[in-house]
Amino acid sequence: MRLGLPVASLVVAGLLFGLFILAVGRDPLAVYALIWRGGFGSGFAWQNTLSRASPIILTALAVAIPARMGLIQIGGEGALALGGLAASLTGIAAGSGSPVATQALMLIASMAAGGAWIAAVGALKHYRGVNETISSLLLAYIAIALFNHLVEGPFKDPGSLNKPSTRPLDAAVMIGSIPGLDVHWGLAAGVVLCLLAGFVLKHTRYGFALDTIGANPRVALLAGLPVGPAIVAGCFAGGAAAGLAGGFEVAAVNGNANTSLIVGYGYTGILVAFVARHQPLAILPVALLFGGIGASSGLLQRRLDLPDATVLVLQGVAFLVILAADPVAEIVGNRLRRSAA
Repeated sequence: MRLGLPVASLVVAGLLFGLFILAVGRDPLAVYALIWRGGFGSGFAWQNTLSRASPIILTALAVAIPARMGLIQIGGEGALALGGLAASLTGIAAGSGSPVATQALMLIASMAAGGAWIAAVGALKHYRGVNETISSLLLAYIAIALFNHLVEGPFKDPGSLNKPSTRPLDAAVMIGSIPGLDVHWGLAAGVVLCLLAGFVLKHTRYGFALDTIGANPRVALLAGLPVGPAIVAGCFAGGAAAGLAGGFEVAAVNGNANTSLIVGYGYTGILVAFVARHQPLAILPVALLFGGIGASSGLLQRRLDLPDATVLVLQGVAFLVILAADPVAEIVGNRLRRSAA
């Protein structure tokens, strides 16, 4: 049931998206064929898919880890932006020091910035009773506004005219690609963190504590668990993953912090986490799927004259179907049980 419902939801979303494609006068089969070709049909397509999947894996973890405590936080986009900005400023401040040390400092700074931002969501939830979904969304808007202000104002590179950005990083401190692939090391970091999170959540006392808090915070308090610190720590861990995504996008892809950093990876991570049922190991194949869908947008535009935002329609439909799947399945299950009785 845990696997069947998400798969069935994606199938239903695909059928509904096909109806949308018919409504705009295109052949759904041709669209699906191009999505496959653009995401998985060649070595170049796979490289593009893996590059897009890398930040999605990390932003999905930012949703999945707090969700184990019953928190639905959706502020990964803001944590990613601040993580990227922190990495850029750290790399600039480090100057011409040791490249390895500078790279490590950039990634640590990105995790600290993203983690602190989402930890605030957990603190507001536990200590002030603020709804985490609302607070994380509002904090994401604040983070993006702060990012734009700093990039276009105090930290703007005077040489960046048409596209405001921070000063470029020294080429020596840029993080390279995984040997044999044209994909940066953020992909490896995402895989390792998913494996680590899966082990911690399933096989350690801390993971058991998070599940207990998610099931019933009052029972967790009665059992002597430090609910407040655990919530803040779990949110920090999730935010650190999203911040790390921003750090890699700056230190391995863009070379500076600019508005191209904010392209929706944080929001796609929400969908991926929900499809994966907040299971870290399941995030990997789901992120790969949606990375491939995103990679096909340009091909759809060139071949079928569809807007590149067409894939966002597919993602939006999938998200709505995923949200509706559980209550619909519960209603159907209750009716079947009543009829059987």
